[in-house]
Amino acid sequence: MHITRRKTRQIAVGTVKIGGDAPVSVQSMCSTDTRDVKATVEQIRQLEEVGCELIRVAVPDDEAAAALPKIKAAMTVPLIADIHFDHRLALKAAETVDCVRINPGNIGAWWKVEEVIKAVNDHGIPIRVGVNGGSLERHLLDKYGWPSPEALAESALNAVHALEDVGFTNMKVSLKASDVHHAIDAYWLFAQQSNYPLHIGITEAGTAMTGAVKSAMGLGFLLSQGVGDTLRVSLAADPVEEVKVGYEILKSLELRHRGINVIACPTCGRVEIDVVRMANELEKKLGHIKTPLNVSVLGCVVNGIGEGKEADIGIAGGEGKGILFKKGKLVRKVPMDQLMDTLIHEVEILAKEKEAEGNGAAVAHSNEGWELLPSSDQSPTLGKEIPVLSNKH
Repeated sequence: MHITRRKTRQIAVGTVKIGGDAPVSVQSMCSTDTRDVKATVEQIRQLEEVGCELIRVAVPDDEAAAALPKIKAAMTVPLIADIHFDHRLALKAAETVDCVRINPGNIGAWWKVEEVIKAVNDHGIPIRVGVNGGSLERHLLDKYGWPSPEALAESALNAVHALEDVGFTNMKVSLKASDVHHAIDAYWLFAQQSNYPLHIGITEAGTAMTGAVKSAMGLGFLLSQGVGDTLRVSLAADPVEEVKVGYEILKSLELRHRGINVIACPTCGRVEIDVVRMANELEKKLGHIKTPLNVSVLGCVVNGIGEGKEADIGIAGGEGKGILFKKGKLVRKVPMDQLMDTLIHEVEILAKEKEAEGNGAAVAHSNEGWELLPSSDQSPTLGKEIPVLSNKH
C-alpha cells in the first residue's frame, strides 16, 4: 500500500524544496560549537557524506553568528540557523543562511518578530516556526495546565496566523515533544487546520537505540498517515546516526530509497556463518553507494535463495561453502573465504550498471540515487475528533 502525502504548501530552503510534491527530506543539527569553524565544517562534511540534505547550527551569540559565512562557504547543502531569545542574532544570520528557526515562545515581543520577518524577506529565505513543549508561552501553560498537544498546536497556529496577518507565508512549522503520543497528537491537530509544510521530530528522544525506537514509532506513524515534509531524528549520539536512522524510517515506509538496504536473517541454531559481522561489515563498506539496492546476507545455503528472492543481490553460506545469487537465481558458487569480497565487488558493479541505466536518477532536488514512490488515493485518518483551536494572538 502506498502512502498518500498530505497536500501542503511548498517552500524552498536553499536548493531543497519542502512540502508540495517534494520528497520528505532528511536533516540534522551539528553538535559542535558553531564558533569553532573547523570542527563544525568537519562535522558538516561527515553529514553531507551520508546524505544529510539540510544542516542546522546553533547560533547562541555574536561570535557564532560571525562564523556563519565561513561555514556556509564550505557547505554543499542548505544551512539553517537555530535562534533562541535574541532576535538580533536572527537578523545577522539572515544575511548568510538559507532558513532561520525561531521559537515564538522565547523570541520576545512581537516587534522583534516583525524585524526578523523583514530581514528574511529582504534575503528571500523562509522561517521555521519551531514550537517546543519545553518553551511554551506562559498564557498557554496557564490555559491548559501543561504542555499538552492542544497547547502546542495552538501556539503554532497563533504564530502562523500572526505571521499571515503581516503578509508572511514563507514558513514551515514544527511542534516537538519528547513524548511520542503528545508529539503525534500535536502534529495531527495542526495538520487538520493548516497546510504549511511540517518539520517532524521527537525532541530529546534519548540515546542512539532508545531515540531511534521512539523516533521510528512517532515519525513512522505520522509519515504513514501522510503527515510530514522534512524530518530530524534527535539522538544523544553522533548526528551522522540521526541521518542514517532518518533514512531507514523512510525506507521502511517505502517513501524514499537511497543506498544499500541490507536484508539479513536473524541468528539461529542453523546459521553456520557470522551473519551479524558480515551484515555490519557490508553496511560499512558499501555506505558510499547512493543507488538503491537490496542486498541479502543469509546463513543457510539450502533456504538462502528463497529467503532472499526479493533482493537485487545476495550471498548465503554454510557447510563450508557459499553461493552468490541475483533476483532469486543462483549465479555461482563461491569459496567461503571469498564470499564477502565477491559480494562487495558484485554490488559495486551492479550499482554502476543501475546508474548507467538511469535507475538511480534523483527526484526533485538531488541526483544521487533517490527514488520517490507513487501515492495512492487513500486519505489518512486517525479516527479522532479534531478540536478547532483558537487563532487569536
